Parts: sequence; C-alpha cells; structure tokens
Amino acid sequence: MHQGCSLNNNNSISKHLVWYWRNLRPGVSSISQSLGRGAKRATPTAVLTVSLGGLAAANILLSSLMYGYVLVAIGPGPETDALFASVAVPRLLLAVMSGSLTHVLVPVLTVQTPEEVGKSGWSLFLLVGLLFTVLAVLLNVLAPFWVRAVVPGFPEETRLLTVDLARIQLAAMVLTALCSVLGAFHQATKRLIRIELMSLVSASLSFVVLFWTLPSYGVMAAAWTIVLRTGLQVGFLLPGLGRYRKPDWRSPIVTEVWGRFKPLLLGTTYYKLGPIVDRFLSSMTPTGGLSLLYVGQQILTVASEISYKAFTVPLVPLLTRHAQTAEWLRFRSVLHGRLCWVGLLTAGGYLVFFLHGESLLTLMVGYGRVREADVHSLWLIMVALVGFLIAGAMGQITSAAFYAKGDTATPTLVGIVGFTIGIALKLVGFYHFGLVGIAAATTIYYFLNMMVLFVIQERELVHATAR
Repeated sequence: MHQGCSLNNNNSISKHLVWYWRNLRPGVSSISQSLGRGAKRATPTAVLTVSLGGLAAANILLSSLMYGYVLVAIGPGPETDALFASVAVPRLLLAVMSGSLTHVLVPVLTVQTPEEVGKSGWSLFLLVGLLFTVLAVLLNVLAPFWVRAVVPGFPEETRLLTVDLARIQLAAMVLTALCSVLGAFHQATKRLIRIELMSLVSASLSFVVLFWTLPSYGVMAAAWTIVLRTGLQVGFLLPGLGRYRKPDWRSPIVTEVWGRFKPLLLGTTYYKLGPIVDRFLSSMTPTGGLSLLYVGQQILTVASEISYKAFTVPLVPLLTRHAQTAEWLRFRSVLHGRLCWVGLLTAGGYLVFFLHGESLLTLMVGYGRVREADVHSLWLIMVALVGFLIAGAMGQITSAAFYAKGDTATPTLVGIVGFTIGIALKLVGFYHFGLVGIAAATTIYYFLNMMVLFVIQERELVHATAR
C-alpha cells in the first residue's frame, strides 16, 4: 500500500512539473523579452513609471518624516499608542469600502467615453460621501465601545485618549474616501501625475503645520494634521470632476460598479481585519510596543505605495484594454514584466535594509525620546515583515490583473482563506515571539496569498491563450 501511494504521488508530482514547464516557460521568456526591450529604449510607459515613482517617493519621504517626527518628539509611549490605535477602525472601513471601490471604479471607468465618465463622477462622489458620513456619525457615537474591544490591554487613561483621537480620525476617514473616488476618476482619465503632485503639495503644507503645532498640542495636533492633509487633497482634486451635475443614482455605470463591488464587500470586511488583529495583540505588550509595530508597518506600507503607484496604477487601465480586446498574450506579457520588475526592486530594497536598516533607522528616529533598544526592536520587526513589502507589492499586481478582467471574486476568496490561516499564525507567533512573531506570521501569509493568486492567474491565462 505504501509503495502504491508513493508511485501515485510521484506521478502526480511529475504531472505538475510538466504542467509548470510547459505553461510557465513562455512566461519566463516574456519576462526576459520585456526586460530586454526596456533596456533598449525608454517608452512613454517607462517615463510615466519613473515620474510616478519619483513623486510617490517624495510623498513617502514626507509621510515617513511625519511619523518619525511624531515618534521622536513624543517618544514611544501611551500617547503614540493611542494615536496609532485610533486609526484602526477608520482605516479598516477605508480598506474595505473605499479601497475595494477603487479596484472596481478604475476598470469600469477606463472603458467609458469621457461624457459618460463625467456624468457618473459626481454621482459616485456624492454617494460615497453620504455613505461614509453616515458611518462616521455611527462610529462617533459608538467610539467608547469599539475602542475598548480593539485595545483591551490599554489602561483606562490611554483608552479615553484613544476615543478622543478616534473621533478626529473619523473626519479624515470621510475625506479620504472622497479622495479615493477622485483618485480613481483621475486614474481612469489618465491624469495620474496630477494625483501624486496634489498629494505632495498637501503633504508638504501639512508637515509644516505639524512641525509648528506638535510641540504645543501633542498628539491632538498630529490627529488634526491628518484631517488637514486629506482635506487639502480633496480640495485640489475636486475641480477635476468638472462642472457640477445632478446625481443619477440609477445610471448604468453606478449599477455596474455596485454589481462588481458586492462580491468584494463581505469578503474584504473579513480579510482586511489584519490591522485590528495586530492592534488587539500588540495592546497587550509593554507600553510603546503597539507604536513600534505600527510605525514599522507604516514605513513599509509607504515604501510599497511607491511600487503600487509607479507600477500597479498605470497597469490597470492597460490590462483592462487588453482584456476587453481578448489580447491575452499581451496581457500575460505585461503582467509578467511588471511582476519581475517589482519583485527585483522590492527584494533589492529589502536587502539594503537588512544590511544597513538599523543605521538608517537610527538616523531617522534614534534621538529625542527614542531609545537605542526601541530602534533595534523596530529594525527586527521590519526585518520580519519582509513579506509585507515584497509579497505585498507583487500581490497588488496579481490582484489588479483579476480586477482588470472584472473578476473580484477570486482575490476575495483567496484573501479570506489566507487571512484565516494568518490569524492562526499570528496567535502562535505572538505567543512565542511577541511583536516579531506577529510580523513573521504576516510575512508567511502574504507570500501564500501572492503565490496562490499567481498560479490561478497563470492557469486562466494559459486556457485563454489556447482558445
């Protein structure tokens, strides 16, 4: 019996190896060809990628400076723990609703005429604004209850401060949701540079305000600065919608957006709970632990945003057009090329951080009220978050390929399964290794999600190109 099972397993493995060799070999060749063509000449897409990457990098630098300034001026402790915990639920709703809506909006609007896009822009803007305003009012009333549930390990004084800060963050939540709709509108109409440029201006002005107000008003100044930044972005991008038009809630575009959005809504509500799980567990660590985990995640998040805005944002309209015309070979070639570049760049960046990251963090935040032990802990957490950076950036591209084809169900299902595994890994990791264990568990399930999405995508593209 054992011998028969072994033979069956060997045959199964051989079949899988043959399948991968036959079907992934063309992908490897297309990656090599894409890299070769990129080396020979600079295309308009390459110029756009470099421009978006440069502006995004400037935005990232300012965001990192803002987080670093808050951490250095106040120090890892109850106030920073309260500030970073206060954004957990508002950010969750943004990730679930606003973030998912962006994935749906860009592919839908890209294939519409300018007139149709203009008509639907104001309808979607007002609809999202109304929805998030209602959510903000409800969360404001219920803040004492959900804050207690999210951070059960906080002392009473820190918890009350978290409630006050959370109510401020709800205003930023509404503005950020509106900004997401405006950003999707600009992406669909190929005004990508404007998004990043206005974000950079908003961040610059906000940082000046934070620099002058933080010493006097502490974390309250930091919270209101986030509101100011998102409000400026909305103000700068709103004229791009054009003249005001009466909303049409039953337009075909609004109906199509809702149809694609529904499969994402329930699934993402579950698997986007990652930050809530992290805050819940890290609230039980010594004072300042939650702040270190949050800052480490944010630094890598903003680094991942450079990749997202430089590679994924311009990729979605391109893949959508290839999917519309059933040009699956081009679709696959473009997808592989972007995955290769993002993988190489993020892996190279991680290697540099692994070798010199602690020195860089010391230069960034290693003074004021931040101790040397805090810097070392932050470096360890970020090293363990390798998958958050590399697999997270590559996973954005594999997910975007599904969204470009109008498939929102597959990434949602994979995300649900992966997150369920991730919760178990985080509990085990936290029990044995504390904050570093949470970070390592995050890495594992990010890599699992990315790999599963890539294999499913490859199978679908192989079948599509064989027709």
